[in-house]
Amino acid sequence: MAGKNQPTKVAILGASGYTAAELARILLRHPGAKIVAATSRQDESPRFSQLHPRFSGQLDLPCIPFDPLVIRSLGVEVAFGCLPHGASQGAVASLLQEGIRVIDLSADFRLRTPEYHRKWYKEEHHYPDLLSEAVYGLPELYRDKIQTARLVANPGCYPQTVQLGLLPLIQRGWIDPVNIIADAKSGVSGAGRTPKLGTHYPECNENLSAYQTGIHRHTPEMEQVLTQVGGTLVQVFFSPHLVPMDRGIFSTIYAHPLKKGLTTAMLFEAFREHYSGNPFVRIVEHLPATKFTAHTNFVDIHPMAVKDRIVVLATIDNLIRGASGVAVQNFNLMTGQDESLGLLP
Repeated sequence: MAGKNQPTKVAILGASGYTAAELARILLRHPGAKIVAATSRQDESPRFSQLHPRFSGQLDLPCIPFDPLVIRSLGVEVAFGCLPHGASQGAVASLLQEGIRVIDLSADFRLRTPEYHRKWYKEEHHYPDLLSEAVYGLPELYRDKIQTARLVANPGCYPQTVQLGLLPLIQRGWIDPVNIIADAKSGVSGAGRTPKLGTHYPECNENLSAYQTGIHRHTPEMEQVLTQVGGTLVQVFFSPHLVPMDRGIFSTIYAHPLKKGLTTAMLFEAFREHYSGNPFVRIVEHLPATKFTAHTNFVDIHPMAVKDRIVVLATIDNLIRGASGVAVQNFNLMTGQDESLGLLP
């Protein structure tokens, strides 16, 4: 990595999307990072500030076509992959061959086997060795592995709320691991910047809609991590919804208790103990709301014992903690910097 007083040179792959813009906003104020390259698949090689006009005069870097040799020649040490699912595989592999560490924000390296990836993403995975090497980028669980990783698979937005909302319960064996429901709502930016019918303004404004109920491809990501932690099969029935707001995720998680006599006070004590020392997980006594975590890297969690159920409420900003913010959190760990650098208000 760069010298002690020199920022790490970074690249942003796929500069046109929302996550790239959020990354740029965070990294421009980050004392330990310097953006020296951005890539775009657009033929005219636009400046970053043309793709995102709010960066005019701040980041006017031309967006170059992807070329791992050019990126290496610029001294890049860490690349952030903001390419679409499916497009990251080859780019990531070629950067690793050039000795560049990668934090990939797509889903291309999150699942452990090519068979599992094929089942849920309907495409072949051509780098099974990298699937097994990639470290899942959930700092609260895999902090030590992230620090030394060549390749970090940045976690999905929905999965983080469910994983973090359930980890203390799964690890303690307090809930039935195969009888879990996660009901989640997301702002429209979660669908990306490319126009689609479902996110067209007249379609989503003043409308609340469910989609991919029970079959959403974030489901195996949730289950994979929770199963590993619990040492037994974990199954989540996941029901996502689109709500007419720009950003934010609110997940309500329902589980059946196995431990008798659980109270809300016991849950709060367990969650606070579990997440002690984790700077971005807040166990809050108020009922969470998306505005309380908007534009931050915080995860707000509120557990409750209600009648014969355990209910966990969790909120994040889908673009920051759900993508670019946790990517920078992982970058900090990989480069030996304070985990919260550039991410606190």
